[in-house]
Amino acid sequence: MKKQLIVAVLCLIIGFVSSVSAQMQQPPGPAPSAQLDERFQKANQWLNQNNLSITQSQGQAFMDDYILVMGEGLPSPTAKTPAQQRLTAERAATVMAYRQLAEFLDGVAIVGDTLVKDAELQYDIVRAAVAGFIKGVQVVHKEYNKEEGSALVFVKIGMTGPNGFAQAMYSKIVGDPKIKKAVIGDKPVYRPKPVLVEEKYDGLIIDATQQNFRPALINRIFTPKGEVLYDPSKISQKVLVEQGCGEYTNSVDKAKAALESRGVKNAMIVTAIGTVSTSDLQVSDTDAVNIFSANQKGSFLAAAKVAFVLK
Repeated sequence: MKKQLIVAVLCLIIGFVSSVSAQMQQPPGPAPSAQLDERFQKANQWLNQNNLSITQSQGQAFMDDYILVMGEGLPSPTAKTPAQQRLTAERAATVMAYRQLAEFLDGVAIVGDTLVKDAELQYDIVRAAVAGFIKGVQVVHKEYNKEEGSALVFVKIGMTGPNGFAQAMYSKIVGDPKIKKAVIGDKPVYRPKPVLVEEKYDGLIIDATQQNFRPALINRIFTPKGEVLYDPSKISQKVLVEQGCGEYTNSVDKAKAALESRGVKNAMIVTAIGTVSTSDLQVSDTDAVNIFSANQKGSFLAAAKVAFVLK
């Protein structure tokens, strides 16, 4: 039976936090909101001071390179002292924050058309991904409202970097040829005859604002004939784990600024002409050969010096 890999990952995580929260007899967590009510004014101040915001969408998570969610909890009915009430409320809030995070990640794609057929292979990937996910989550802020006896907890995980959510997935996918083939597939690799590109480019910006495109742990670029121009096989594993497949912004100017942080001084800018899936883009034949040829000199694909501009 075909299943998306990410769904399997989240089933295990959601099952864990659901059972814990049920034991603690807590109501469902709050609906995602960018604003906190007046009970937790310090939490809003903390967000502003640290230039953070509660994650509202998958696109925002990739652009921010982190996921930040909150959970609210009440004390255990058996808590007898104020200290016990606070501790159990904070623990309940932490569990609910984990649940919010797991449910949020249910919508984060690994790759647009990933289907896993081998049940044993799927389990191996899931086990590694869950371990990486749990280790990477951090409780970054707690607040307790003594008057109402409720607690608020923020948990955060990076999308990339050490202990990031993507690290376990990338390491497993890139490091194991069998898994890599199952996840990425074996599309034909683009190998045209290079052409002369007068300018020296050291990065690539793909304008996908006219396409139904969304970020994923693996975003690929194809030619109109279905040949692979860019995918994780073109990226060093160290770069992939630390930085991901590229930068994600909502304007070309922001994309230039993002790539500058990776040392890019002159990025080639092309417009996507279509999609293979929601996370895979197509470029024209002319742009494909120009990208390939420029990369022969600049080697920017292996360094993931690529930025995707979203709607």
